Amino acid sequence: MAARLGLGPVPAFDVTSGCSGFLYGLGVASSMITGGAFDRVLLIASDVFSAFLDPRDWLMAAIFGDGAGAVVLRAGEVGAPGALGPFDLGSDGTQADLLEIPGGGARARKRQLAEPGAVFSPHFRMDGPVVRKQAAVGMCDSVTRAVERAGWRLGDLDLVAAHQANQRILDGLTAELGLAPGQVLSHIEQYGNTGAASVPVLLAQAAAAGTLSPGLRVALTAYGAGLAWGSTTLVWPEVRAVAEGG
Repeated sequence: MAARLGLGPVPAFDVTSGCSGFLYGLGVASSMITGGAFDRVLLIASDVFSAFLDPRDWLMAAIFGDGAGAVVLRAGEVGAPGALGPFDLGSDGTQADLLEIPGGGARARKRQLAEPGAVFSPHFRMDGPVVRKQAAVGMCDSVTRAVERAGWRLGDLDLVAAHQANQRILDGLTAELGLAPGQVLSHIEQYGNTGAASVPVLLAQAAAAGTLSPGLRVALTAYGAGLAWGSTTLVWPEVRAVAEGG
């Protein structure tokens, strides 16, 4: 990406954290900026689920979509509009098998060496009912911690931009946080679950539509494969949003 954008020999690397990748990426980029290493960071979140879905599994194919979103972060003043609040990041690797590609990555090669002749699926699989129950509660707990670290209360929130796992999870998150319908943004009916891209795409669309306006207090949150989760807060700044594909 850096080469295609003509950015020269700038540092460039991947952060792999499934559906919570954008929140983890924000945490890494924010630390680099506040630590004085860089003044500006381009953060891109993208997932191409169509490459890993079983075309015969109509249920999974109906849930997931491909997408990409990006933000530019820059150094600024603490507490200014757009400044990211404290982060809440976490993981639980004991439940990694709830969302996985059994035949993907280095672990699959290790499995094949241990079990010659065994065949492992190259398609993404998920234990939907278990993940659904955990995701709403997990994002609620993470948002609550991030809000408290920011010195806010849940009642101070105007909007929540959450990972678009499915509408039931978003409805559950709304109820768990005690928010009104519509305060947890949603575009899943049109775009499905676009993984790490869901939060930045959602932000771009909401800002372009005027739903997300300067001065609103916003929480960002995601929960997914790993299992991994993350949340942070910000007061929405005056920025130009660009949204495509809809």
